[in-house]
Amino acid sequence: MAAKEEAESKAGDELGKSLNVLFTSISTMVKSEIQETNDTLELLKMMNLKVADEFKGFGDVASGLRVFVEQLKLKSRSFDEYVQQIDAIEQQVTQLEAVISMLDEYVCLLEAKMRSVYQRQHPPLSSELSF
Repeated sequence: MAAKEEAESKAGDELGKSLNVLFTSISTMVKSEIQETNDTLELLKMMNLKVADEFKGFGDVASGLRVFVEQLKLKSRSFDEYVQQIDAIEQQVTQLEAVISMLDEYVCLLEAKMRSVYQRQHPPLSSELSF
């Protein structure tokens, strides 16, 4: 029986050693994976900090542009009144041109009547004179 117990003890020691090697290998592999993940996370963190540092000023630029656009909108609203005034002036000029055109036609008509009356009262000299 001693040989059997010794064989079982030897087999148990070998099994224990094999399990110990297996668990050590698994532990090393898990530690390696965790370290790799930590390194990747650290790299991502450094990249994020670098990107944030490089683009930090763009937030200020965007904010400044937003303020500039708002100021332009306010200024353009003040031009609306002038645009309305210009439109009103253009409409008045159009009406004035129509009146001037009507008056021009009236003057032409008066001139034609005056010529007609003048020609009736003062016939041309060539018809009175005969040589």
